[in-house]
Amino acid sequence: MEYLKSVIIFILAGICEIGGGYLVWLWYKESKSILYLLVGGAILILYGIVAALQSSSFGRVYATYGGFFIVMSLLWAWKMDGFEPDRYDIIGSLIALFGVAIIYYAPR
Repeated sequence: MEYLKSVIIFILAGICEIGGGYLVWLWYKESKSILYLLVGGAILILYGIVAALQSSSFGRVYATYGGFFIVMSLLWAWKMDGFEPDRYDIIGSLIALFGVAIIYYAPR
């Protein structure tokens, strides 16, 4: 159950960081309303709070989150921007997830 809880928190943190960053990106790159910047900034603050819900140390949490971020960024770009991941994107993502699984979930 603890494993599932941590995965859910990593996914929620990813949605907050990527979603918030995407709104800021749209404001800056596509001249969207200032509301995009404000909402994006608020969501990025929420990301910091969500990530802090993990039970491990800061370094281990943020290192592990990096692997989740890689996968979720590619998925976000695929669904939101029409980016199509190739086999190297997929292989690299799987390697990153495998690596962070060792960092975060290996018995100590």
